[in-house]
Amino acid sequence: MSENVLKVEHVTMQFGGVVAVDNLNLEVNKGEIVSLIGPNGAGKTTAFNVITGVYPPTNGAVYFQGRKIVENHPQGKMRRQYLGENEGKYDHVIAPTPDRITKLGIARTFQNIRLFKSQTVFENILIAEHMRRTSNLFTATLHLNGTEERNMREEADRLLHILELDDVRNEMATSLPYGKQRRLEIARALATKPSLLLLDEPAAGMNPQETDELTAFIGRIRDDFHLTIFMIEHHMDLVMEISDRIYVLDFGKLISQGTPDVVQSDPRVISAYLGVQEDE
Repeated sequence: MSENVLKVEHVTMQFGGVVAVDNLNLEVNKGEIVSLIGPNGAGKTTAFNVITGVYPPTNGAVYFQGRKIVENHPQGKMRRQYLGENEGKYDHVIAPTPDRITKLGIARTFQNIRLFKSQTVFENILIAEHMRRTSNLFTATLHLNGTEERNMREEADRLLHILELDDVRNEMATSLPYGKQRRLEIARALATKPSLLLLDEPAAGMNPQETDELTAFIGRIRDDFHLTIFMIEHHMDLVMEISDRIYVLDFGKLISQGTPDVVQSDPRVISAYLGVQEDE
């Protein structure tokens, strides 16, 4: 039996009278590349936002590696299971903030690239490395933990080399071609040492050559970094080529799921998505 990494259970996300995600159930198993597809406004990014602690769900829960990390509190407030020394208890944090979710091992990229524009390629990676540092603010400010800082710099350089970005190490992040900016954003996510990587439309804005390169790149990092990948994507060629399984949303509701062959042959998917050009 496959090891479950992510489980979304009966998640509903409502904004006033609008139900963006309606009783969503899905699972992502270890080592898989799973895609979530659907037209604009289907609720895909909202689902990602619930998983990563941006929105408290109206109902339901999210499990990561078998542990509940997000749920709706009975009084309408969200609570987060404390996964530290007192395992099994709840802390007093009302919401699982995105940075806490990242520290648990879930990293994310965004449809609109969010690099640190005033920083170099290397500095973008190093900032992400600091998410994992053990020194406190006092020692970090006084640079007392030199060994840890040195190790992070070495790890950042190693990551740039593996992802073939070391030749642009000292360039400003926004000076890179679009395809390399996207690769840098993924590299920055990898610097947080995730076991689950969420990619929100990684091929958005890419030309056909860049998309082909990205397809191979995603498969390579899955294998090289022993990742599980959950991806939102409109580019159907990429989705069908690289996905182990696919979930399909329509107006917040799950209408189809299965392997690429199963989803491609589903009449509801054909009529609703694959035969319709996406809105710009």
